[in-house]
Amino acid sequence: MTSFGDLLGPPPTLLPGDDEAESDLLNGKNPAAVAAAYPSASIAWAYLAEAALDGALDGDEPDLERVVAAYAYARTGYHRGLDQLRRHGWKGFGPVPWSHEENRGFLRCVGALARAAQAVGEENEYLRCLDLLNDSDPRAITELGLD
Repeated sequence: MTSFGDLLGPPPTLLPGDDEAESDLLNGKNPAAVAAAYPSASIAWAYLAEAALDGALDGDEPDLERVVAAYAYARTGYHRGLDQLRRHGWKGFGPVPWSHEENRGFLRCVGALARAAQAVGEENEYLRCLDLLNDSDPRAITELGLD
């Protein structure tokens, strides 16, 4: 187990973020336009995935069109985030702190992917996402409402 206080474990990975994409999103630009302009920005994919999930799980049956769209958005942001993490020294394990705001796009995509996977009955994927979040930073699970 790796933790932030484990001196023998890898150091936390801190992504640089994407200032232009983040600024556009904070200024109300359409997340689809931001994702198209900055496809490597996990934060844009997180916005799209979370918007697709918003209300899609409220009824007796999930709105599968929206859940599948959320799954695809989240999976895209997750993979783009993995690419960035690897470029910044992450070896597939170790802390990715929630407290570092630039990591949140990736972590939010993992959380959205967990919700979408659970909604379509993909329990193994749901559990893998929870494990990744827990290994990255247990606080992320709480912050994303997955606890």
